[in-house]
Amino acid sequence: MSDAFDNNLLARLAGHGGTGEGPDPWAAVAASEPEHAQEEQQKEQELNAVLDRIRAMTGNENAAPDDSSAEPSEDPRCDPLQNAFVPIEIESFRTAGLTDSEVEALILKFLLARGDASGRDIAEQIKLPFVLVDELLREMKNEQLVGHRGAAPMNDYQYQLSDLGRERGRRYAEHCSYFGSAPVSLDDYIAGVRAQSPTNQRPTSEDLRRAFSDLVLGRKMFDRLGPAVNSGRGLFLFGPPGNGKTSIAERVTAAFGKEIWIPRAIGIDGEIIRLFDPVNHTELPTQSGGGLLDQRRVDHRWVRIKRPTIVAGGELTMTQLEVTINTSTGISEAPLQLKSNCGTLVIDDFGRQRMGIEELLNRWIVPLEKRYDFLNLPNGKKINVPFDQLIIFSTNLEPRDLVDEAFLRRIPYKIEVIDPTEEEFRNLFRVMAPQLGIEYREEPIDHLVETHYKKVGRPFRFCQPRDLLMQVRNYCVYDDAPPELTNEYLDWAVDNYFAVM
Repeated sequence: MSDAFDNNLLARLAGHGGTGEGPDPWAAVAASEPEHAQEEQQKEQELNAVLDRIRAMTGNENAAPDDSSAEPSEDPRCDPLQNAFVPIEIESFRTAGLTDSEVEALILKFLLARGDASGRDIAEQIKLPFVLVDELLREMKNEQLVGHRGAAPMNDYQYQLSDLGRERGRRYAEHCSYFGSAPVSLDDYIAGVRAQSPTNQRPTSEDLRRAFSDLVLGRKMFDRLGPAVNSGRGLFLFGPPGNGKTSIAERVTAAFGKEIWIPRAIGIDGEIIRLFDPVNHTELPTQSGGGLLDQRRVDHRWVRIKRPTIVAGGELTMTQLEVTINTSTGISEAPLQLKSNCGTLVIDDFGRQRMGIEELLNRWIVPLEKRYDFLNLPNGKKINVPFDQLIIFSTNLEPRDLVDEAFLRRIPYKIEVIDPTEEEFRNLFRVMAPQLGIEYREEPIDHLVETHYKKVGRPFRFCQPRDLLMQVRNYCVYDDAPPELTNEYLDWAVDNYFAVM
């Protein structure tokens, strides 16, 4: 009987046999949840309730309560809120393509120039997370390269160089005196260009009209510009001077979007190429996250800029198209085509450059077709970089007289900017006069068109209404008279403006 009872009990505990009635036998032997676990669960529920209220107040109700529970995006550098490229803060030097020695060199050169600085000031200078810089500074202190001058706020120290650190810093500075932002690897830069390429943007007719909202362009010109801009490759703008070729070229970039991210500097095998140029790049403030709980951190080695438009005129030389090094500082500067990536590069007054046309064409005939370029570094290394911008050649000369068919084939769009019609010419006066504080009147414009254009066979130009109105305004200011349109004022302006034309 005892054996039968034991077997029946084991069967019931295993879930087999028995009547299935009565309480679950496992419930009697199951361990109860500790009281402290119940308290933690209750606190977690209360915290989730508070987070739900915060999300409701900030309008971010659909946000995940914990970043770790949210699904990761396909590319960690893409902002899921805007579907745009955003450089994310690095987690280690290795993942950023940096070595401890490279960061150490930047720190020593900065302290050599500064004297002393806190750990957070050093991290801000080289644009790296403080937690990584702090760890490296501790190692440098153990190696007696730096020492503590005193305490700093927020568990930080004021650092200064030791004799050994000063000597090593001088050796680093002899090779290159740069101690700015830590460089971004070439691979990361190429990935950033690929993600923000103009060829990915596909601007619509509405985007184009918004970009040229301050210019008077006919429907025919829009229809010719649209596909050329949409291709993101290259075009020739040619035609008589004064019809707005440069103005059109300078506004094309706005059709591709407002901003991009670029590295402040690129690092390649120990060489640093400075890319961010305040002369050609306009820095924009970094946008904050989409809510109070957004903890996304941006990699500050990158800078958010207005999508660039770089104009090179008759001053263009071959030197500006290659990596240049300042021999006194050892700092390399990126060429114009690298600075204009993801934007527009305008070669204005094409055919009038200080360098020969054949020299420029031979330099770019392969990049224009392959969309990549080769650059020589000061150390002799040759690198492959993106050639990814809308390049515009603007000239008032006949393109066939400047370049051969092989080059023209690589510029898929050739657009002639023709003279305005009489109606477009008159409309420009209607638009420009109020902007210059002059009341528009039809009669003086009739006199201008009949007397100074039709009678003498003078062609209309898009720039002339603005220029003539400015002549009238300036004369009225000089004569202490209210600016107005009269036949006499326009006669005087024409005599001045067309004196040798």
